[in-house]
Amino acid sequence: MILERLDLRGTTERLEAVLPRPADVGESVHDVVAEILARVRRDGDEAVRELTARFDRVTLGDLRVPASDMAAALGRVPPAVREALEVAYGRIFAYHAHEGTPAEDWQADGVTVRHLVRPVARAGCYVPGGRARYPSTVLMCAAPAHVAGVDEVVLCVPPGPDGRVDDATLAAAAVAGVNELYSIGGAQAVAAMAYGTETIRRVDVICGPGNRYVAEAMRQVSGTVGVPAAFAGPSEVVVVAGPDTDPELAAIDIVVQAEHGPDGLAWLVTWSEAVLDAVSAAVERIVADSPRRAELESTLGSGGRACLVDGPEAALAVANVIAPEHLELLFEDAADYLDLVQSAAAVFLGPWSPASLGDYVAGPNHVLPTNRSARFASALRVDDFRRHIHVVEAERAGLERLAPHVIALADTEGLPAHAESVRIRL
Repeated sequence: MILERLDLRGTTERLEAVLPRPADVGESVHDVVAEILARVRRDGDEAVRELTARFDRVTLGDLRVPASDMAAALGRVPPAVREALEVAYGRIFAYHAHEGTPAEDWQADGVTVRHLVRPVARAGCYVPGGRARYPSTVLMCAAPAHVAGVDEVVLCVPPGPDGRVDDATLAAAAVAGVNELYSIGGAQAVAAMAYGTETIRRVDVICGPGNRYVAEAMRQVSGTVGVPAAFAGPSEVVVVAGPDTDPELAAIDIVVQAEHGPDGLAWLVTWSEAVLDAVSAAVERIVADSPRRAELESTLGSGGRACLVDGPEAALAVANVIAPEHLELLFEDAADYLDLVQSAAAVFLGPWSPASLGDYVAGPNHVLPTNRSARFASALRVDDFRRHIHVVEAERAGLERLAPHVIALADTEGLPAHAESVRIRL
């Protein structure tokens, strides 16, 4: 029998326990893929050519295909295929242009697309511990999950030396309506939430910042569960200061993020040598007087930088390359330069907007992408706990109008059943 039958009549168990689960294809290829990634990262084009020769049995010269080849191909493909490609692209572009107004149906050529928004069922929140406690992160993780409509918010927090979770974190969990709380931390907490254990049911999304081990664990389970806000690892700040910047403000804001512990980065970028000297001296004084001196010296020793540039434009060019978690613009008329900001998780504008305001009560989330992932990722937000489902409904006339293009593309791709599923309806 080609189709396996599964009779669930009278089933009282959770469906997750009785339904067959797809095989985890990642486990069987993990080592092979890891080796490929490492080789390309190390050897670049040479590795790409060698691997292509091995797997595709093709010896490549230039890796890049000339733009002229694309243009020439338009003249070679059958007219029906070219028309189908153009019609399809036009409709895809038009639909995605409409995505900003999901409450309204999209209609074109007898096809209607509705938009359904559904929350995930279980969200896992990771809150760091150990060197410090972070009840504020409990609030930051739970609030957008609840707004999204998540039924069950699960929280993992490393236990203290006495095996307990501290009162401030427990109180935050109560305020934030956390449904389940587990006193576990580290990569093992991420694994427990992602895969499930005898005690902890698996979740659908895991969010929250952590040290490099936690961040790497989240990266590795991504795909098994959703991992929003990209690589939310050790804390980062870039402070951009001008000749008018108060050195004390710049210095304390550099120290603020270094206070979170090792492996982060804290940069000063300025076009004023006098400001660079003054801020550097102020940072040294603040660190020497801090009760967290060891943590600050560790972070600043490996990730602290003071960078001198030609002007504000050059400073923001540096910041865009770093793509920091926090970007503070403390120079005069900084708002005039916001258009130059391309890659930063969060921007704090002017002397009255320290990053610590965003850490606690500004409103936006403080779970932010780090390790240059702000190039493609954003702060934790409600949509990280939601899925968007489109519903396509065509009238007969709509299918008749678009059928030739479906058939042309399906035939081009060598998928006869795709084409027949349209023909058989007409």
